[in-house]
Amino acid sequence: MWEESGKMAGIDGKMYENMVISAANALENQKEDINNLNVFPVPDGDTGSNMSMTMGVIREKAGSLPDKLSDCAAQISRMMLMAARGNSGVILSLFFKGMAKALDECDEADSVSLANAFKSGVESAYGAVMNPAEGTILTVMRVSAEKALEKAGGEYKNDPAGLMSYMLDVATKTLEETPEMLPVLKSANVVDAGGSGFVAILNGMRAALNNSAIAYTGTAKTKTVQSADFANVETGDIVFGYCTECIVEKNPEMCSDERIESLKETLSEMGDSMVFAQDEEIIKLHIHTNEPGIVLSLAQVFGALLTVKVENMRRQHTEMMAKTADKKTEEKAKEPESTAAEKDYGFVAVAAGEGIAAAFTDMGCDRMVVGGQTMNPSLSDIISAVHDVPAKTVFILPNNSNVYLAAVQAAKEIQDKRVIVLQTKTIPQGISALFAFDETATPEENEQYMTESVAGVKSFSLTYAVHDSTADGMDIKTGQSLGLLDGKVRFYADTDKECLMQMVKEMESGTTVTIFYGEDVTAEQAEEVRQLFAKALPMADVTMLPGGQPVYKYILMCE
Repeated sequence: MWEESGKMAGIDGKMYENMVISAANALENQKEDINNLNVFPVPDGDTGSNMSMTMGVIREKAGSLPDKLSDCAAQISRMMLMAARGNSGVILSLFFKGMAKALDECDEADSVSLANAFKSGVESAYGAVMNPAEGTILTVMRVSAEKALEKAGGEYKNDPAGLMSYMLDVATKTLEETPEMLPVLKSANVVDAGGSGFVAILNGMRAALNNSAIAYTGTAKTKTVQSADFANVETGDIVFGYCTECIVEKNPEMCSDERIESLKETLSEMGDSMVFAQDEEIIKLHIHTNEPGIVLSLAQVFGALLTVKVENMRRQHTEMMAKTADKKTEEKAKEPESTAAEKDYGFVAVAAGEGIAAAFTDMGCDRMVVGGQTMNPSLSDIISAVHDVPAKTVFILPNNSNVYLAAVQAAKEIQDKRVIVLQTKTIPQGISALFAFDETATPEENEQYMTESVAGVKSFSLTYAVHDSTADGMDIKTGQSLGLLDGKVRFYADTDKECLMQMVKEMESGTTVTIFYGEDVTAEQAEEVRQLFAKALPMADVTMLPGGQPVYKYILMCE
């Protein structure tokens, strides 16, 4: 609603739609700049593209959304959640889900309502990340929302556009400070990519409120680069000795939202690999910790312990990979089995490359979702694959840190079967998890077995640097070979051979090395690498398989 002064006094559904579309256009126009905010020079960064694709679905519905604000916000939230790609896209979709929750039953929002909606959005986004780090998109969201709430009832009480301008200024200033919060950003001399995307969103919203909505320029082009996404700062190293799991039957008197959040916060400081899930009746907890007794005591405060498992972390499988992957196409892997009888267990895996897809299929995976580095699948892609599996319990293997959150959110959308998302963040971890599966075990036992198996495998990959970088004290030049260990840049050299030999030193204790060669590698080149590893690791069984994967010349699995 516009006042005679020209100011927007209240935000209805149509204006909210304009704000979101303007934000989506701003994000699309700047996605290349956001993609270029590289921490590491690995060719797989796509934060800007993921955020833009998540919001871009709203542009397709321009002019057809409900006029009522609450209905419009709810529909936008749902559409974005289903389109969300990558960690940054999932976090963004949950932010708008929180906004929709605050705007429920609201016909028109003033400054205070808008600020409260942003606050709710921040809370929803933070809820998706177990151990949020300062200096990411979450920080930019939180600080700008907090400051907006302080001003909404005062000088900007009847001026939502002014409030948005103030919020944009705060977000921009906070974004500029992110390198001081995250050392990896400072060493790479960049700000956080996700935070930069959020600033673009606020700028688009502000423009719409000032009657100058941002249009799509059509000049942005997607590139394949690594960006400073939240997932790049989380640790995957397991240093806690006991795998502790329990199911708690909730005592309603003890399970307020505040107490649950306090429990999650306390537990997150006691270990890693934490999975905390709940519904109206139970809490399911899995954590690796050095203090299992204390963990169980804390959980018991919230209700009766229905099941308890505490095991000393150990290697769950000793089988060596001996199977050779046939070249089965991804289309065959995804072929529906509408007439198949329902079974107890099924699997959905995310991967790229015919050979890798065939390897997963040979090991019992029911459906393959094409995705991974530079091409994160959407929630709807994952949900569709899960629905195609005729099983009571379906395990999802994301096999990429930037796909994990999307898989978790997809699981929450499925009600007709049990869905368990395993924390596999590399292709080798996914393969290791499948080897640990036991058809005779319970879902809880299998989740434990497969989660533990991930700890016993090292994941290596070889690619190239797309730009110069001094991140983590490494002086990397464009075009050099890059080696990753468990998803993090650890090795670099002028040639592939030099980089691979650096990896060999990390494999000396392994007994089995399996290598998948990529789409740009010939069989002759792959055989030379196999012989190189066989000579350097005479006590190990070295197997070379065609993977067909993009981006990475070689993906290596060491057990």
